[in-house]
Amino acid sequence: MVKIKTMQDLISNSKYLPQSVVEDINRRITDWLASGGNIDDDYIQQQFRYAEKFVNQELKRR
Repeated sequence: MVKIKTMQDLISNSKYLPQSVVEDINRRITDWLASGGNIDDDYIQQQFRYAEKFVNQELKRR
C-alpha cells in the first residue's frame, strides 16, 4: 500500500495517476500556495490522500 505524505511521494507515484488527476491536483496545490497557503496545510494533505487513493486502486488492478 502506497502512502503519499510529501510532494516527493506525489511526484514519485504520479506515473500511476491518470493525467487528468495529476493536472487537477497540480492546479489545486498551485492555487492554494499562490493564495498564501502552506505546503503543510491540511488542504495539501487532502490532495495527497486523494492521489494516494487513486494510486492504490491502480496498483490493486495490476
